[in-house]
Amino acid sequence: MNTQEKFELVYNNFKLHFYREIFHKIQGRETSLTTVETFCMEVIYALGRPTISEFGSFIGLSTPNTAYKIANLVKKGYLKKVQCPDDKREYRLEVTQRYMDYYNISASYMNNVIGHVQEKMTDEEIHGFDRSLEVIYAEQMEETPLPDGHLPASLSDE
Repeated sequence: MNTQEKFELVYNNFKLHFYREIFHKIQGRETSLTTVETFCMEVIYALGRPTISEFGSFIGLSTPNTAYKIANLVKKGYLKKVQCPDDKREYRLEVTQRYMDYYNISASYMNNVIGHVQEKMTDEEIHGFDRSLEVIYAEQMEETPLPDGHLPASLSDE
């Protein structure tokens, strides 16, 4: 199995775990997010407090469609709009604790996996793994244009 196939397996396993847990929550009626709303929330969280227009343009939605999606997410309690202090016409999107509880389904699993990986690796292996993640992230940034200031340009601590 080559590196690309291994990476795809790891990536798919993270997604599968998340989706399985979400389906368990849906069956238990603990969430009211649709699939599309889940993806919208994932994007908003990943962008880190985008403006409404940044979110809409990132995923390619029209202004009315963006407003509709945001209004539904606010109404369901997963999102809040916070007025920008420097431009009162603009709002930043912030996830609520309700969403964080939902999101932690995948975050806690990821933390567990990384913790177990670090226990099994030497300091040198962890450093190599960190370096690999930095290179992967840098490559992703070339392919994914993001609004300025929403994610670090580099994962490096230097």
